[in-house]
Amino acid sequence: MGPVYLFDVASSHERWLSLRQSAISSNVANANTPGYRAQDIEPFNKIIEAKVVPVTVTSPAHITTGSSVEAQGMRKEKSWETVHSGNSVSLEQEMLKAGDINRDYSLNTAIVKSFHRMFMTSMKT
Repeated sequence: MGPVYLFDVASSHERWLSLRQSAISSNVANANTPGYRAQDIEPFNKIIEAKVVPVTVTSPAHITTGSSVEAQGMRKEKSWETVHSGNSVSLEQEMLKAGDINRDYSLNTAIVKSFHRMFMTSMKT
């Protein structure tokens, strides 16, 4: 039996979420630092589209390309406002992003858990 790439993509997405959470926490920590510019990570879909993973071909009719990801690449974030000190961190915007990350972690975990349960059920029969 070959490797299951769903787990690799889910693991890559978890790493990406961890990096994004780190960038957001850095933004929040520097919310009062003069001249600090808010940062964020490149969107996950752009990263996954740029990477290719080998797919095991068991039939000539199978598709031979796929995608994988290594989360990377910081980018400057467009903030809602820039204050007089030159700081571009909006705490409201960062909290919304933190909520998005929490939701994405939960969704990723639920998908992997469901797939694992389905995988284990198929192995019992």
